[in-house]
Amino acid sequence: MDENSRQSAWMPDLIPASMVSDYAYCPRQCYIRWNEGEFQECEDAANSADNFGSSDSPDSISIAGAGRTVYLSAPKLGLTSRINLMEGQGGARDVMPVLVKKGEATGLSGEVYESDRVRLCAQALVLRENGFLCEAGLAYFCKSRKSVPVHFDEPLIARTEEIIAGIKAMAADRRMPLPLLDSPKCNRCTFGGICLPDEVNFLREQKAGKSGAVESKNGSEDKKELRMLLASRDDQVPVYVLDQGSTVHKRGDCLEIRSREGKVGTVRMIEVSQLCLYGGVEISTPAVVELLQRGIPVLHFTPGGWVEGICLGHTSKNIDLRIQQYEWSRDREKSLALARGMISGKIRNCRILLRRNDEQIPAETLERLAEYACQAERAESLQTLLGVEGAAAELYFSRLGWLLKTGDDQLSFQGRNRRPPRDPVNAVMSYLYGILAKECFVTLLAVGFEPYLGFYHQPKYGRPALALDLMEEFRPLIADSTMVSLFNNKELTVKDFVITEEGVMIGRYAKRKVVAGYERRMDANITHPLFGYKISYRRILEVQSRILARVLSGEIKEYTAFCTR
Repeated sequence: MDENSRQSAWMPDLIPASMVSDYAYCPRQCYIRWNEGEFQECEDAANSADNFGSSDSPDSISIAGAGRTVYLSAPKLGLTSRINLMEGQGGARDVMPVLVKKGEATGLSGEVYESDRVRLCAQALVLRENGFLCEAGLAYFCKSRKSVPVHFDEPLIARTEEIIAGIKAMAADRRMPLPLLDSPKCNRCTFGGICLPDEVNFLREQKAGKSGAVESKNGSEDKKELRMLLASRDDQVPVYVLDQGSTVHKRGDCLEIRSREGKVGTVRMIEVSQLCLYGGVEISTPAVVELLQRGIPVLHFTPGGWVEGICLGHTSKNIDLRIQQYEWSRDREKSLALARGMISGKIRNCRILLRRNDEQIPAETLERLAEYACQAERAESLQTLLGVEGAAAELYFSRLGWLLKTGDDQLSFQGRNRRPPRDPVNAVMSYLYGILAKECFVTLLAVGFEPYLGFYHQPKYGRPALALDLMEEFRPLIADSTMVSLFNNKELTVKDFVITEEGVMIGRYAKRKVVAGYERRMDANITHPLFGYKISYRRILEVQSRILARVLSGEIKEYTAFCTR
């Protein structure tokens, strides 16, 4: 593919002037916004507008002639823009572009940031190519009701043209620019949870052999603290509808849930991250359409908790990530490298769970699990890695029953069994694994991955291989830990299960307890072992998915599994 073809693969035919502003603010943010289709609005960008909104109508702005909007393109320059105009003193062809800022002017002088100045300059270049005279522009700050002139001198024009060339080069390269280093811009940017600037820089330095530590005033080395640029928890939460025969309807901006007995409850759609329907639960067409438009996935489960399908609107348009994923999956060595990290992390987390909760665990068991983790890191093939994982799992499950303090033989754990599970403990574990697999599936889709194409779990019809890959290191930390807590806290008893000769099923109301226990675990804040800030397990899944994406793009050399201490 030649340079022009590569560039046109994602570049719009004409670059919007707002893209010039994004690039000036941060090239990486520009790439994420325009190439990967992520449109989280940053504080600075949210304070500007291409045209006047209802609250900032021309009548409310004391600038003579302001409020006229034109749409112009400059094919030679490669730009297009929607421009707010005011006419100058020299006639109809002598105009000034106006950039409306919703915030206040900065400082006494009303300084205009570079990203805004180059945006105005880009608009001026578009105007000039269309035969207008344009020597200066105007930045209007609504809160301050203040206008600040911007003169288009040669240095500003040169800087704007340099940025346009940089955007075209970035498009041709098809590679995300590196994150800014300790930039204050990141503090105001809501792309922090997508970009992960401090996290990527930290892992890059770590894999490059740099310590990542800083020397304190007393001469000792302290771990470098990373800024908390992403919210520790997501304000939106999953909604589960478990009762058979229930229905979900749209009522205004809310979802109304009804059971056979009547109305169960109402939830605002703005607060919903995903809708999970178990068994024979129906949903109305208007509700489905509204959720599709909002990008909220609807997941359908069997009554036993296994995902049957997902209904989702337009998923991530990040085709570059999927191309990288396909290329890595075809490379056995690269796939093996990722699988090593995931399985080694899983074994270490199994060891940590036993060490923390099993006071009588033999030291030999911990040593063997540590050795299995090391063997996983050195495995020379996927078959060898599978054997190591199987040996570690057998040892882990042989001690997992010691963590249960129920005092009831019917709630003991003698080993892993399934399809169907033959005891209550295995029934709960299988149910939790199904929920966790769903969580990983949805997270990977949101980031832009193909969940059915994995690196450790090989492609198989209907199997979400990458979701299973991602959940490996979290099985003991989330699912197994939740199971132990539910039984040890007496939230689940023998009465919560239907026990037959064919197997064991979780009772209707017990499923609610299991889901509630899972959600408590996902919302719990823990200190990230590498980055040092507090974050929920649901956020950690997203961070790990984005770190995996950065590995595939080449920004980070190796995948680092999440392992608690």
